[in-house]
Amino acid sequence: MAVFRYRLQNILNIKEQLETQAEMEFGLAKAKLNEEEDRLEALKARKLGYIEEGRKMRTDDIDVLKLAENERAIKIMDELIEGQKENVRLAERAVEAARAKLTEAMKEVKSQEKLREHAFEEFVEEEKATEAKEIDELVTYRYGQKGS
Repeated sequence: MAVFRYRLQNILNIKEQLETQAEMEFGLAKAKLNEEEDRLEALKARKLGYIEEGRKMRTDDIDVLKLAENERAIKIMDELIEGQKENVRLAERAVEAARAKLTEAMKEVKSQEKLREHAFEEFVEEEKATEAKEIDELVTYRYGQKGS
């Protein structure tokens, strides 16, 4: 029996490598998004700390300078939070782009695998036909030998 060789195997291999690369890029983008979200949560927690500190200052002896400093810190945290929200949005876009690239790579690999599968099925059918032809020839030859 002959050995099956898929003539587009190199293309399939390249498509699989591209899929692996797309998976890695997606993973990196997802990790970056998680990191940006964690930073945002840390900023929000820090802001809450400043707000709580301001509440305590208002119940204790009021120090106007410390209260003003606390208010500035809260405003700065608001600005930092807005900037971080933009970073999160950018990271989300990067994740979506990586997901789209991964999806496309997976489709291409699946397409190549189907082509390979069809080629293998054709190969098997050709082998069966060749084998059947050889058996017929052998039977015909042997029948011809007995008849002589």
